[in-house]
Amino acid sequence: MGTGIINLAYLVAAVLFILGIKGLTHPRSAVRGNVLSALGMLLAVVVTLLDKNILGFEYILAGVLVGALLGVAAAVRIEMTAMPQLVALFNGFGGAASVLVAGAAFEEAMGSPGAAALAGDVATLTATALSGLIGSVTLFGSLVAFVKLQRLFWEGAVSFPMQRLAGLATAAATLGLGVAMVAEPQATGLYWAMAAVAAVLGVLLTVAIGGADMPVVIALLNSYSGLAASATGFVLQNNVLIISGSLVGASGIILTRIMCRAMNRSLANVLFGGALAPAQERTRGAEGDLYAGRVKATSGEEVAMLLDGARRVVVVPGYGMAVAQAQHAVRELMLMLEARGATVEFAIHPVAGRMPGHMNVLLAEAEVPYDKLREMDDINPELAQVDVAIVLGANDVVNPLAKTDPGSPIAGMPIIDVRACRTVVVVKRSLSAGFAGIPNPLFAADNALMYFEDGKKAVQQMVAALKEL
Repeated sequence: MGTGIINLAYLVAAVLFILGIKGLTHPRSAVRGNVLSALGMLLAVVVTLLDKNILGFEYILAGVLVGALLGVAAAVRIEMTAMPQLVALFNGFGGAASVLVAGAAFEEAMGSPGAAALAGDVATLTATALSGLIGSVTLFGSLVAFVKLQRLFWEGAVSFPMQRLAGLATAAATLGLGVAMVAEPQATGLYWAMAAVAAVLGVLLTVAIGGADMPVVIALLNSYSGLAASATGFVLQNNVLIISGSLVGASGIILTRIMCRAMNRSLANVLFGGALAPAQERTRGAEGDLYAGRVKATSGEEVAMLLDGARRVVVVPGYGMAVAQAQHAVRELMLMLEARGATVEFAIHPVAGRMPGHMNVLLAEAEVPYDKLREMDDINPELAQVDVAIVLGANDVVNPLAKTDPGSPIAGMPIIDVRACRTVVVVKRSLSAGFAGIPNPLFAADNALMYFEDGKKAVQQMVAALKEL
């Protein structure tokens, strides 16, 4: 296959990638965007395989088969609530591929007659080092993100004595080994040593990030995986891999910036995590003192009476809705209220749930119209005109401490200010803290009612009570 045809095919694949990413900017075009991106990747893979002198396709076909089986199993078995964990693993797999592919290419080149030429090619050696470094950080950072999101351990921000010093020392050691590898490429073991130390760095950077910041971490790790892939493209001298990796890296950084703005975090704080950032005062109020004698419990019948007279209702979905799989029950409630003449909207916080767009995906699955999903900045000025706000499993994104407590882990984070609504119904199993690990004064507000129930059951009870009115 001629070089001109190959480059033309790669150009077409790159255009499909760009059109695919553009399609992902809106829910209506997201499916088409995924299809276009998949077609671009299929074209790139087929052309790459035809371009190289493949001795046998047995291992490639075996890998495709195993990967397809794993992909189908994941698509069928993984619950929507576990989608953030799955995305974290996919980011990690991308990082692992970069480490192994770049390392294998490096070992092969240094063992070939052209080793002397590579030893003098600083650009390729630097790309190899970056691929291993970023890929290893991505892999082990993603594994830590997985165990945090899965609530296996390390749920909150983990701290230990001399944590920042350990992080700085590990970062310096990783960079030092990378420089040594470029200077002495014949010692191929330096590459794997650098990757091993970078793995420790990935753990330190991610383990120090608190639960409330996990959506930002997911976006950042996605960017890391793209940057690692792009660096591997320079190692392999593969243009489409350079382009696709750059697109993923750039889009991930843009998304990270958006998420940082939503969390009121600086990009530097997220990039270096709690391991290298200044220590933050963590304030955890005494729930007993805050809630004692001030929390008002409610029932499905009482909420139904409130909704029966409401003209405007806003639902604020959160991770609790995802856990309870309540999105279909919420749609039924929406249709019933609209039949009674009420306006129903959904206030979406950019970091609600465990990953960017988590709530949008769940509501789209339940066929809630896209135009009913309102962004936080758009709907906040209108909340004073809302009769009833239903906070369904959300906690940190409606917590007033973000505005009132400078020492809070969520201090300065923009919130959906449901306190301005006439009545707020908070659906939660208990008064337990959210992912940030802090109490929520909203639960004890004068206009707040606590509905202690599973999210899906609570909404179903509201629907049943409304039918009887």
